[in-house]
Amino acid sequence: MIAPLPLGVLISGSGSNLQAIIDAIERRELAARIQVVISNRADAYGLTRAQQHSVPTVMINHKEFSSREDFELALIQSLQTHQVELVVLAGFMRVLTPFFVRAFPQRIINIHPALLPAFPGTHAQRQALQYGVRVAGATVHFVDAETDHGPIIAQAAVPVYPDDTEETLGARILAQEHRLYPHAIRLFAEGRLEVRGRSVVVHQEPRVALATLRVPESNSSKKD
Repeated sequence: MIAPLPLGVLISGSGSNLQAIIDAIERRELAARIQVVISNRADAYGLTRAQQHSVPTVMINHKEFSSREDFELALIQSLQTHQVELVVLAGFMRVLTPFFVRAFPQRIINIHPALLPAFPGTHAQRQALQYGVRVAGATVHFVDAETDHGPIIAQAAVPVYPDDTEETLGARILAQEHRLYPHAIRLFAEGRLEVRGRSVVVHQEPRVALATLRVPESNSSKKD
């Protein structure tokens, strides 16, 4: 029996992708356990979602820190205290610096509402409509030192219709995000992902025994 993958989820808003992950875990479609949900905003509805499912929550207000590094150090310490192995960004509206990324190498993932490398950054749906693309979508990727740049784990495409607005296109993309994110986390939990430069290879079987894969990473993170 494989132990559930310990997750730490970072949010800033409503937490609909957090809810999709919680639902996948409760349906036993995802062998994971959310150790903590951390928000930088006290009014984030995602905190309520987590509490409704008895998931521990922490609020760390970035405005209370004198520097970005001090804020990120507080995040790191909380994630390590909760023994998190994979950090999941689910609508976390703060750009993470290399200082944070180095603490969890290839163990931070993000979801972006565009088919990267197209339309990184904010307002991806607006950019897609302004550019006149016929297909948009969502991307799950590993996080590196650049914004919306790390190796791509999985993508889902949606059509763009002539009468689409940011809202209608965004809703169609969000529905795919709710399916795609638990799928990508499951691939990680099963030890099936291998990063080769800019590419992520998805193996049919785990590359190594999960116990071998996980334990050294968890221990080393506490030394960062």
